[in-house]
This record gives sequence, C-alpha cells and structure tokens, in this order.
Amino acid sequence: LTAMAGRIVSAMQASFECSGNTIVPQITIGGVVYGVDGVTADVLRQNADFALYHAKETNRGGYVPFNQKLRTSISLRMSMIREVGDALTECRIFPYYQPIVALDTRAIVGMEALARICQPAGGVIAAGQFQSALTDSNVAIRLTDRMLKLVADDARHWLDRGVPLQQVGINLSAADFNADDLEGRISDAFGAAGVPLRHLLLEVTETVLMDGHDNKAARSIERLREKGMLVALDDFGTGYASLTHLLNFPVDIIKIDKTFIDRLLIDRSSQLIVESLIDLARKLGMRVVAEGIETEAQAERLQELGCQIGQGYLFARAGDVAITTLRLQSSAQKRGEFEEKRLKSNFN
Repeated sequence: LTAMAGRIVSAMQASFECSGNTIVPQITIGGVVYGVDGVTADVLRQNADFALYHAKETNRGGYVPFNQKLRTSISLRMSMIREVGDALTECRIFPYYQPIVALDTRAIVGMEALARICQPAGGVIAAGQFQSALTDSNVAIRLTDRMLKLVADDARHWLDRGVPLQQVGINLSAADFNADDLEGRISDAFGAAGVPLRHLLLEVTETVLMDGHDNKAARSIERLREKGMLVALDDFGTGYASLTHLLNFPVDIIKIDKTFIDRLLIDRSSQLIVESLIDLARKLGMRVVAEGIETEAQAERLQELGCQIGQGYLFARAGDVAITTLRLQSSAQKRGEFEEKRLKSNFN
C-alpha cells in the first residue's frame, strides 16, 4: 500500500495548464489495511479519514498509514474543537493580559493578550490546554475575531480613563492569513471601538510565516505594518532557518523563546545563542523581548547581555481586565518616558 501511494503521489506531481494558468497539483493520502485496521466498511472509512487528517497536518503531499494512536489523538482533538467551539458560541472566551516590562525599571511597556476559556463551573482553561483545537481553521478564525473585539473594547476602556496604554499583542494563526480578509477584520474591530491601530501588536510564529509557498503571510504582514501596527516574531529560535527569516520577513520585534531563557544560566550554548540574537536584532534595527523569565538571576543576566525587555512569571502572570487595569494604573510606563526609551531601542 505504501508503494502504491508513492506511485500515485509521484504521478500527480506534473504541472499542467488550465485557462492560461499553470496548475501544480498535490495529493495527500491516508491509508488503511483490511483486517489490520478494521473489517467493516464504516470503520475502515473512518480510520482512513483519521490517517488523512493526520497526513494533512504532518505530511501534506505525502502518505500516512493508519495506526490506533491516531484514532485516540484525533478523537481528543475533535473533542477539544467542539469544546472551544461551544465556548465561542456561549461567549465564554476572554483575554487575559500578561505584562511586558522594561527590565531596568519593571515598568509595563506592553502586554500580550492570551485567550482563556471560562468554564460554567468557574474554572479557567489556559490557551495551551486547547491549542490543538486551533488546527481547525473555523475555530481559529472565530477565536481571533473574538479576541480582536474584546481587546479593542478593553483598549477603549483604558484610553477613555486615561490609563497609559502602548501596545497589546494578539496571536495570529495561519488560518487568519489564509482567510484573505485579515486586514479588514482587524480594521473593523479596532475601528468600531475607535482605537488607533498603533496600539496593536501582531504576534506570529515562524510556522505561520512559512505556511504555504507564496509568501502570502509576509505580504499581508507588510500591509498591516503600513497601517501602523507592529509585528513580533514569536517563539523565536524554535523553528528552522530563523536567521534567514529575519532577513526575509518584515517584523519589528523578535521574542526569544522560553526554552533558551530556561537554560540561560546553566548552558553555555544557550547563553551564546541569546547573546548573538540580541546583538543581531540590534544591528538589524529590531527589538528583543525575552519570554518566560522566572528568576531575578535570569533578568539580571539578560540585562548584562543587552536585552531591555522581558515577559514572564517573575513579573506577573496573565490577569483579567480588572487586574490589568490596576497594573497599568500603577506600573505602566508613561508616554513621555516611552518616547525617551525608544531612542535607546526599547520596546517601541
């Protein structure tokens, strides 16, 4: 079956002309074997679907055979997709804000909006626990739209009360860029709230930037930056060819992934990588945010290496809008100070 699938994939690779356009077809295959993966038509068809679903995520343009672990993992994922979809329908998803601070003064210079599901029984589910649901494009887009609206409303609330506000970061998915209407969705949400787009920071990962082969995300990001938004490359260093991406993709900020910060004080290689990234970003005119700072020793070492901005549990965990309002009122960097810091390559 594997050999047959390989021949089919190879046969489909030749391009052809259609109405003046060159089409390059691609086929993804999931397969089952009768007797091994099931004996009834319904079970075999369902398991083949599981294999195909997994192939589209992990080996698009190739072949993946079914195994029972796929059924379990995908069933859990589908259950999570339903749970997040229900939470969106019932308006039980809200932004929690984690401060981004200047390492020297600990003043808040920005925030990252993180999605949280509020359960009917009163518990709160963090985004990391329902990340698998975002493989569904519809759920991912609905989540972004809700976050855009609520963040814009919260920003309006802070601006109306004179609370110092710089940028709020919102995470975007590949589905947001593939939907073709991202710019309009952002403009509509912030326009309805009357919030200038300069207060919005868009966070994308390398995976999002590299999704597809036509640089669609990069072109969209450039247009968004032209409207006054900043763009951050999130989880930097965990993908592949990261340094090349800094040259090819239009971003303003790189966020060094927590995995490097965790090992900063115990691993010479991690320290050298962090130091090199800070120096490279400075020379490219980009700013750096160190993610996942949990100790004073990490914060001090980062300052010694030239990093000026950080985020992590050392400073604060994500909080709801009420907690965040109090934090901004007491610790936000004022606009005048903000502009002075800018001259020294601070957050903005």
